[in-house]
Amino acid sequence: MNIREYYLTNFPTDELGAQINPTATFDGLVRVLNNYEDVYEYIGVSDSLIRERVFWNLSEITTTEYSVIYDLWLESADV
Repeated sequence: MNIREYYLTNFPTDELGAQINPTATFDGLVRVLNNYEDVYEYIGVSDSLIRERVFWNLSEITTTEYSVIYDLWLESADV
């Protein structure tokens, strides 16, 4: 699923949503997190609210606790 399409559909009043990388997908985001890469660079927007909303949806899609996804992201900051 495309992150930008998801975001614009669910949060149409957030103008930053249009700046999300149009090729970023949730599958790709999983790869980025597992490889401890830069999530903001992948998404294309350095906004914590967007990251949080995207992480919540990733949590639902993957049936993974939000805290697990968040912890992976925090670990990438330590690498």
